[in-house]
Amino acid sequence: MIKFILSGAAFLYLPLADFAQADSTTSPSIGLSPSRPLQEVIVKAYEQNRRISEVGAPVAVVGQQQLNRFSNTSILPALNTVPGVRMEERSPGSYRLNIRGSSLRSPFGVRDIKIYWNEIPLTDPGGNTYLNELGYYNFQSLEVIKGAAGSLYGAGIGGAVLINSMPSPWQKGLNADYQYGSYNLNSFNANWRTGDGDHRNSFSYSHQNGDGYRQQTQMRRDIGSWETLLKNSEKQTIHAYVLYSDLYYQTPGALTQAEYNKDPRMARPPVGTQPGAIQARAAVYQKNFTAGFSQDYHFDEHWQNTTAVYGAYTDFVNPGIRVYEIRQEPHFGGRTVFEYRKRLGADSLQINFGAEGQKGFFETRDYANKLGYLDTLQTDDRINNWTYMAFAQADLQFRGGWTLTAGASFNKSSYGLTRISVRPSTTHDVNFENKIAPRIALLKKIAPGISVYATTSRGFSTPTVAEVEKSNGIIGPPLQPEDGIDYEIGSRGSLFQNRLFYDINAFFFHIRNAIVQRIDTNGVSYSVNAGGTDQHGLETFVSYRVADRPAGFFRTVKIWISHTWHDFHYTNFVQDTSNFSHHRLPSVPPQTVVMGLDLSLGIGLYANATYTYADRIALNDANSAYAGPYNLLGSRIGYRDVLGKKCRFDLFIGADNLFNTRYSLGNDINAAAGRYYNAAPGVNYFAGISLRWP
Repeated sequence: MIKFILSGAAFLYLPLADFAQADSTTSPSIGLSPSRPLQEVIVKAYEQNRRISEVGAPVAVVGQQQLNRFSNTSILPALNTVPGVRMEERSPGSYRLNIRGSSLRSPFGVRDIKIYWNEIPLTDPGGNTYLNELGYYNFQSLEVIKGAAGSLYGAGIGGAVLINSMPSPWQKGLNADYQYGSYNLNSFNANWRTGDGDHRNSFSYSHQNGDGYRQQTQMRRDIGSWETLLKNSEKQTIHAYVLYSDLYYQTPGALTQAEYNKDPRMARPPVGTQPGAIQARAAVYQKNFTAGFSQDYHFDEHWQNTTAVYGAYTDFVNPGIRVYEIRQEPHFGGRTVFEYRKRLGADSLQINFGAEGQKGFFETRDYANKLGYLDTLQTDDRINNWTYMAFAQADLQFRGGWTLTAGASFNKSSYGLTRISVRPSTTHDVNFENKIAPRIALLKKIAPGISVYATTSRGFSTPTVAEVEKSNGIIGPPLQPEDGIDYEIGSRGSLFQNRLFYDINAFFFHIRNAIVQRIDTNGVSYSVNAGGTDQHGLETFVSYRVADRPAGFFRTVKIWISHTWHDFHYTNFVQDTSNFSHHRLPSVPPQTVVMGLDLSLGIGLYANATYTYADRIALNDANSAYAGPYNLLGSRIGYRDVLGKKCRFDLFIGADNLFNTRYSLGNDINAAAGRYYNAAPGVNYFAGISLRWP
């Protein structure tokens, strides 16, 4: 099958190489119209605030055009169109985000990636990110920075994600959206925007619920938010935001191969005296509150500063199969960035420097789970964590189309765990060694709209609080931070009057002390250092606009392909008596291909089709078990028009997994007893309507 897919990829590449072009339907990042070609998109990555074609780094933008190609309930399929990125759903509401293999250490959630929401870190000081506190309508655009990004964003060896929630361009009005789908899926959103471009207010509420594909996969999420932006003067802009999320989702547990083959929709059954997921009432009750404030101030034509502060609180309750866990996680932090710009004749200099800090006061209690109810207290911990960094970067653009960027950050993190459930109480203090994360990049414009670049960077990632402890609350094996050197070369640009856009990069990444997750026979997860890894890859995205006639019958016709090749192996990894050296890293498909066709007609009809192929995936370090390859096909068809003079509507229907493929998405890696598989839905359908005034 892979030969067929690669042959098809080559078939697309050949004509595209002859007719080359840029994607003009991609929604941009902050401050640009969705009609702008992709190479004109202004990205914030590395504080450079320039066209993506002028950024010497592997950066991808996901905007409204990509998000609206699929069901309006999840960003997962849109993110999975980015080469090198893999978002997984173990069950509705339970997500993992993987950039270049970073899900190796994530039993759930997001680790090894630093995520920012607007100007503040969404990743907490413990190293975990509750990405599921945000719903589909909280995303206007995302910038994905792949690879070591520690020079400006600290710990996160997998990369960084910058989320923008403010609509751009701004237009006051009211939005209402409703969608219904298979398995009793319901989604509703309302958004009211007031003011003008300099005085913005946005109030939103969204609700989503569904029964899920498998047993024990019901889900409900309610999100309310308020966001405001006030431009006081030409010098000062203030941005404030408040978000509250109330999420409940059941967790069905992973299946063995035999159980998965027998009935992929079943929840994990009882084994001996251990209850199954249904009997344990396994679920997550999660409430998040986040409030932030930022100010952008221009002192003069050369100097400006952006400073943001935030406070957040997470209430997390998780009756699991073995343990009933309760966590309260208040934390606060801030980030400040100074920027200096100056013209030096025909050259220009930009300097950025600043600092970021976060402080958390976490409380974690683990109880025995007696059929879904609290039983005997097992552990009661108080965790104080603290992380901070200082960073600086210089960017010099000089004649001949050259840009040189050099930066570094100094990072420090520590935590103290006090166990008060024992007498006398015990304290476990951990201080991770200071880390300096440098990065240097050189970019050359070789033609208008075309550039090549090379980068070298060091990345690191400290163990999260959840990784230092086993999932049953016991302190696990001693862990050291991951540390690695990343070498990248790449090129992006557009050809033939912006009809073709391409973005290709190759990387060579060596990691020491890679952190991997293990799950014992009792379902207890813990982490260990896995020696070294070699991670080599080639990531390619090409789009070609066949038709682009806003006044014609065929307004747009576009084809695109995203291809990922990852060759990830352990170098030296000996665990007890097992030697996993040179084995393939689990959780990472060697080949992934995503292809799409986007069509819109002058009469208001549009269609989007997406095909995905994923190679087989190793499920354990021994490479003795694999999840098979799979092929997926999805489509969305709709009609857009205007009712009266002010109300715009979008009526659509769609389907996912039209081949009705049986596959597992979000496998449990290194699980004991072979409980690897979390079955994804078969063929499923959705329909919805979106209304906009004006």
